[in-house]
Amino acid sequence: MKDQKTTPNIAEATNDPHSFADPAAAIIHHLDLKLEVNFELKQLKGNARIHFRNRAKSDKIILDTRNLKIEGVRLDDESKVSPFHLESEVEFLGQALIIPIHPETKSVSIQYSTTDGADALQWLSPEQTAGKQFPFLFTQSQAILARTWVPVQDSPGIRFTYEAEVKVPSGLMAVMSAENPTEKNTEGLYRFSMKQPIPAYLLALAVGDFVYEPLDRRTGVYAEPVTIEKATYEFSDLPKMLEIAESLYGPYAWDKYDVIVLPPSFPFGGMENPRITFATPTILAGDRSLTSLIAHELAHSWSGNLVTNATWNDFWINEGFTVYFEARIMEALYGKDFADMQFLLGVEELKKTIEGFGDRSIDSHLKLQLDGRDPDEGMNEVAYEKGRLLLVLMEQTFGREKFDQFLKNHFSQNAFKTINTEQFIEYYRSELVKGDSAAEKAIDIERWVYGPGIPENAPQIRSERFEQVALEVDRWIKGNKASTLNTKNYSTNEWLRFIHLLPEKLRPEQMLELDNTFQFSNSSNSEILFAWLEKAVVNAYEPAYPVLKSFLNEVGRRKFVRPLFKAMIKTAEGRKMAEEIYKTSRPNYHSVTQSSIDEILYQN
Repeated sequence: MKDQKTTPNIAEATNDPHSFADPAAAIIHHLDLKLEVNFELKQLKGNARIHFRNRAKSDKIILDTRNLKIEGVRLDDESKVSPFHLESEVEFLGQALIIPIHPETKSVSIQYSTTDGADALQWLSPEQTAGKQFPFLFTQSQAILARTWVPVQDSPGIRFTYEAEVKVPSGLMAVMSAENPTEKNTEGLYRFSMKQPIPAYLLALAVGDFVYEPLDRRTGVYAEPVTIEKATYEFSDLPKMLEIAESLYGPYAWDKYDVIVLPPSFPFGGMENPRITFATPTILAGDRSLTSLIAHELAHSWSGNLVTNATWNDFWINEGFTVYFEARIMEALYGKDFADMQFLLGVEELKKTIEGFGDRSIDSHLKLQLDGRDPDEGMNEVAYEKGRLLLVLMEQTFGREKFDQFLKNHFSQNAFKTINTEQFIEYYRSELVKGDSAAEKAIDIERWVYGPGIPENAPQIRSERFEQVALEVDRWIKGNKASTLNTKNYSTNEWLRFIHLLPEKLRPEQMLELDNTFQFSNSSNSEILFAWLEKAVVNAYEPAYPVLKSFLNEVGRRKFVRPLFKAMIKTAEGRKMAEEIYKTSRPNYHSVTQSSIDEILYQN
């Protein structure tokens, strides 16, 4: 692969509805960042130097900001402060920072500090961490929150390299989506380099009391000292995953692949920040049963990080490809049965999501229409699971060998570039269809991309193990005792299927029998516990309420939190309980989760 430093930034003229930037005029190619982390003030303060190409000899460069305090701007190496202008605030997007420049200007330096409105940042007290001794900070820049902690051109269609210097309090370590330290230093000053160009949503920073444990020469785990042993055990298959991924779709382009386990308030299962995946501790089940999430984030090293959706309207190009790739890793590692069960669970969630939108909703299209809306609204199972269904249909239509070669070429030919839906369709026709009109008609890609719901030609997947689960659930419904069911050696997937197949409405004594027999309320597996708690809320199963309250106070993962609050507000009693829980749990949630629950509780 050619030197990433000289790789041209394509999609330079992409019209991104979620960015103020005008990349056709002046576009960033490198960021020099210097920050000091202040936990007492809950503030980042420092300087961002933007190196850019003035392609149109423009008299200004436009950056994205939101709730930043801009203290001064300088051009190139000038000591004189330059004028700047902040446009009026736009909902979701923030404010355009307009800096006058000269045709020969090569860089602008912005002195700034973050404010309480920096929604990318979560500042945690020692009590909110696993170790309970030191504070913790982490960022979540996707989708358009990078602009709340760095003034930058915050569009997935714009890529740049970066260097950073971060000063942290003594005794803490910092890591970024870059080359990282593996030990603390006494001065608390850490330097970072990201030589491969990335979009702004992949800018990431974490600061806290953590240690590093290598798994092999390319992979390793960061975690708080009290968590590191459990985390390294859980992720011990990571080196194998990386080898499998490379055997499928080509060399890993980011040098190292590490995982950092964050506190439980992290709003997502994982975030695919280059070189270092940010992961929720809710996947530490003790039996490696939830590590498909890590396979997913690893797969993003090709689909998303290497080849990126040009705008958030094209989000399925990141996530649909990644879910497909994740499944291929898990199939190679744990077998087709495992992958098929995961697939069916994903389709089940997709159907629930589309049912919530309505069969004809534009939000069930793969190509989204998010102009004027928060792109966070498009981050759901449609992009993930409908996107994966389309790729599986392509695989079945053209054959796995041919489809694998197509994907491998897609990743290599478009490496460190961005692509929109229309460009992908053109690439698909020229590189995979190649004039095969019967195959093209059988797939009907426009119906999948621009049409609602799940098309009729969607692949049908069977799982014999799930069919056996259905028989056991049916036996219980017909009156057999739960203790007589053949559930020995059930995997996480089978338990999830079991709970999902239970009748929606159950009597208190039925819930109690299931709980006493299978100990669902005491499960250490977050996925199983979440599925059971959702069932408990729907059926007003009071014995599970203390666990429900504890779970929602400790865990900020939006995938779990949002459905539980949605279920609670369906009754007057449930809404009252939801509001009481949220009073204490809200401070423990990242702004991404807070905004979702605020909408559920206060706009319904």
